[in-house]
Amino acid sequence: QVQLVESGGGLVQPGGSLTLSCAASGFTFSSFSMNWYRQAPGKERELVATITSTGGSTNYADSVKGRFTISRDNAKNTMYLQMLSLKPEDTGVFYCNRNLFPLRWGQGTQVTVSS
Repeated sequence: QVQLVESGGGLVQPGGSLTLSCAASGFTFSSFSMNWYRQAPGKERELVATITSTGGSTNYADSVKGRFTISRDNAKNTMYLQMLSLKPEDTGVFYCNRNLFPLRWGQGTQVTVSS
């Protein structure tokens, strides 16, 4: 079954950190560039970070540059998002998907940054 499963979210205080995971199955994960997205309450889903199929190149939204790090382990069919120095405005549901030929969205993982 082709699917993406996000995990690792939670409640964290401002300045804290979290690492999200995206487990892929049912397709050749190593052939696809992958993205992390964030959907803040009441807002549209936005692209946060992109990683190429080999992990050799990454890109970030200006709002997270220098704080978030996207990575992947193709042997484990898993992508990660390390988030440091979290801010309240990082709150939202985080999703992963393929950069091209996106799949049906997973359930996402909730990140709440609050004191």
